[in-house]
Amino acid sequence: MRRKTVVIWGAALVISASAAVAVAQQRFRYHDETEIRPINLVPATVDPGTSRSKIKQTASKLRMTGNGIPDHLVGQFPNRGNPHSISTQNVKLNIPANPKTTGSITPLQMGWNFGVSLGGVAFDPLAAEFWHGDPRSGWSYNALGGAIALGLDANHAHVQPNGKYHYHGVPTGLVELHDWSPKEHSPLIGYAADGYPIYAMTGVVNGKVTKMTSSYRLKSGNRPGGNQPDGRYDGTFNEDYAYVQGHGTLDMCNGAFTISTEYPSGTYAYFLTEDYPVIPRCFAGTPDKSFRFGRR
Repeated sequence: MRRKTVVIWGAALVISASAAVAVAQQRFRYHDETEIRPINLVPATVDPGTSRSKIKQTASKLRMTGNGIPDHLVGQFPNRGNPHSISTQNVKLNIPANPKTTGSITPLQMGWNFGVSLGGVAFDPLAAEFWHGDPRSGWSYNALGGAIALGLDANHAHVQPNGKYHYHGVPTGLVELHDWSPKEHSPLIGYAADGYPIYAMTGVVNGKVTKMTSSYRLKSGNRPGGNQPDGRYDGTFNEDYAYVQGHGTLDMCNGAFTISTEYPSGTYAYFLTEDYPVIPRCFAGTPDKSFRFGRR
C-alpha cells in the first residue's frame, strides 16, 4: 500500500509578519456564510479593448510589460457582484529566466499574484474575504466556493477597485484562445512569479498525455463551530481542504515534472486544475518581488 501523507494547509491565510500590520489596518466585509452556493458566471460577451503585452528575454529574466487588458472576451463589468470597471494597468514584471527549486515551498501570500498570463493578466486566486471580516480568524473564503458573490465572469475572473482584471480560476477564454485540447499537452499559458511555466489541465506523465489532477480533497466531518464557522467541510473556505500526498498527479503546489514543446528536455511546471485549488497556492522556487501588489 502506498503511504499517503495528509497535510492541513490553509494557503490563503499566509500573511508575513511585515504584512500583518498593513492587513490589520484594512477593513474587510463582514461575512458569516458557511455553505457553498452555485456560481452564476457572467457570460463573456464584451470586447475589453486592445490588449498589449510584450516579453523581452535577458540572460537572467523575462521582462514582461503590458496594459493588463485580456486578449479575449470578458463579462460585463460593473455587474451585480462586482461594481468595478476594467481599466488599463501598468504591467512591469520580472520573471526569473532560470528558475530553481528551493527544496521547500513558499506559500502564496495575500497581496501577491501567483503568476501572469502571456497576455499580461494576473493569476490571483486569493480573495480578501474572511470569516467575520477578520483576516486573523483562520478562515478565508474560497473565491470559487460561491458563498460570497464576487461577480465572476465566464473566465472565472473579475475586477479589483483599481480596474485590474484578474483570474481566480481557469481562464476559459484564454485557454480556448491557445487551442487547448484534452488530447495534447497544454499550450503554455503563462509564467509563475518564480519563473516556472503555467499550463492548463493536461501534461505528459511517463510519456503519455495525462489529465493533471489536484492532490487536495475536502476534509471529512464538520468545522469546529463556536467562535469559528460551523457546518460541514464543503469548500466554502480554503481551510475546508487538505493536501493528501499521492491523491492526484500533482504536488502541494499543483506542480509536476513535464516535457513540453517549450521544454523538450523537461521542466518543473505548474498546472491549473478543474478541482481545488485550481490556481496553485505556493511556489517551488523563489517568487520575484515584482509580483507583489499589496502594501509594501
